[in-house]
Parts: sequence; C-alpha cells; structure tokens
Amino acid sequence: MEKTEKRINQKIEEDGAILLSLIDPADQTPEKGTKMAVEAEEGGADIILVGGSIGAQGQRLDKTVKMIKEEVEAPIVLFPGGTGTLTPYADAIYFMQMLNSRNAYWTSTAQISTAPVIEEMGIEAIPTTYLVLEPGGAVGWVGDANPIPKDKPYIAASAALAGEKLGSRLIVTDSGSGAPSPAPAKLVKAVADAIDVKYFYGGGIKTVDQARKIVKAGADGIQIGTAFEETGEIGKKVSKFVKAIKK
Repeated sequence: MEKTEKRINQKIEEDGAILLSLIDPADQTPEKGTKMAVEAEEGGADIILVGGSIGAQGQRLDKTVKMIKEEVEAPIVLFPGGTGTLTPYADAIYFMQMLNSRNAYWTSTAQISTAPVIEEMGIEAIPTTYLVLEPGGAVGWVGDANPIPKDKPYIAASAALAGEKLGSRLIVTDSGSGAPSPAPAKLVKAVADAIDVKYFYGGGIKTVDQARKIVKAGADGIQIGTAFEETGEIGKKVSKFVKAIKK
C-alpha cells in the first residue's frame, strides 16, 4: 500500500468519511477546472478526482492535472473512463475493473493494456472494483454495463464481495453522473455490510441530507461532481457537505 491510499485510509479513520471532488476535464477549461479544485480543497475536500467517461484525456487532461497539482495540496486521483485517462502528473489512479460490464474489455483488456503504462509513469495504482448502478448514465453506456437495479441490494452486495475476493482494496458504486437521485440507503448498507475494504459511493447526490444518509448507511466516502459544477460557490457548498459527513 502506497502513500495516497494510506492517506485515504488515515483520513477515514480520523474523520469517519471523506469527500472526493470530481473534476471532468471535458466539461471545462483547465483554468476553470483548476479554480474549481482550489475552491473544493479550501472547502475541505480530501481528494481531487479527475476523469470522465468521454473526452477526459490527452493534452486537456495533462494540462488540467498539471495545473491543479501546482495549486493544491490534496492528492489528485485519476478516475479513468478508458485507457486514455492517464497522465504522469497525477498522484494515483483507481486501477479498476467494471465488474458488471458485459464487455471483457472493461473487466480485463483495459487493465492489461494500461498496467505497463501506469508502471512506467510511476502512478500509484489503487486496486478498485467499479460497479454501475441504475440508471448508469454516460459511464453505463460507454462501459456496456449491466446496471445493478436499485431495488436489489443483494446483487450490489454480492458484486462488491466478489470484487473484494478478487483482490480489490476499494469498492466504488456509481449511479452515473447526473443521476436524478442517489441509490437507496438500504443498498449502500448492504454493500457496506458485505465487505471489509473501503467503499465509496457516487452519483445523484445533490443535497447535504442525501450525503449524510449515504455515509450513515456505511459508505466511507462520497464522490461528487455535477452538484458542485452547478454552483458558483463551490468552496461554501463543499464545506457544508464535509461538515455533514464527518465525525
């Protein structure tokens, strides 16, 4: 276990949960993305996630992450939407398999293709199982997912447990960017109760109360992107979410 993962675990131990602020390079210029990251960190975000399903790669990704790195102290973790979401300027990457994809590319081929590149770049890899929940959004479409029904917590729990037994040290469930609402607390609790590794939830969280319920149900961290992008006061909004989910 390397330093970014250790820092994540330590923050969870100290605060009960962490907040990860997602920046999608495809949605704004590197300058605006950097401003958002700075404001998120000032508000108390523990991790700056960078990635997206479509368009978050190449020079735009490099420039965004490099600029953010120069302005924030928080670790920058890549949230890959494909084999192109790689840059040496990041601290770490979710080295993940979309376990409920119908396409073997997302469960094995992408990992085989990128492992040597990640090694060469010297990016810390965090073994991650990624599970797409209904409705799935763009990531579900791109990843050819078989979305886990929100009213079937036992399926989500079984999938998460499988990910842990395959060696993942982090489970991420995601309803997709822009989901109308988060998954039910019952599903989050089922996943949390089934595993012993860290568990993050993303997708559909728009209010402080929703964030609080997700963490109370057992999530160790929440990933928020769209809800912060839609406001001009990111720092203030992040601060409210941070206060709601921590001890």
